[in-house]
Order: sequence, then C-alpha cells, then structure tokens
Amino acid sequence: MYTITNYSKQQAKKLGVELRQSSNPKKKIDVYKNFNKITSIGASGYPDYPTHMKIEGKAYANERRRLYRLRHKVEEKKIGSAGYYAWKILW
Repeated sequence: MYTITNYSKQQAKKLGVELRQSSNPKKKIDVYKNFNKITSIGASGYPDYPTHMKIEGKAYANERRRLYRLRHKVEEKKIGSAGYYAWKILW
C-alpha cells in the first residue's frame, strides 16, 4: 500500500485538491476537489519522484523526473486529466 508523501500533499495544496489512498488497488492516490473524486493517479507498481528521492537520492530522482516529463510533456497541458494531476502531484 502506498503512503502519500509530504511532497505530494504540498503539491496538492498548491492545486487546491485533497489526496486520499486510492480505492483502486492498481492506483496510488485518489484526487478530490470539493469532496468530489476527480481521478485516480499513479500506477501502484511504479515509483514516483518522492519514492526515487527516498530510495536513490536527489540526483537520481531529478533525472527520473526529467525523463518522465519528456515522455509525458503533453499531459501538463491537459488540465484536470489524470495525467495532469500525476505530473503536478507525483512528479
């Protein structure tokens, strides 16, 4: 089971959303706004930026973030999508 990190909580606060453990076992986090579920983000089998920071250190995590953002750069512009929230909250 994934533990929501302080990093993700801070990122969510900037976006004005609330995070909860995902009800979907294949996902890490459910994103809520005004008590309404928006989406589920983060595949449970894959690490994210805070996980890389904890395990491998900042330099490695920054490289993984750079590569993730190269692969998913279109997601940043799809405001409100699962990819958008994953980009902003997990990476």
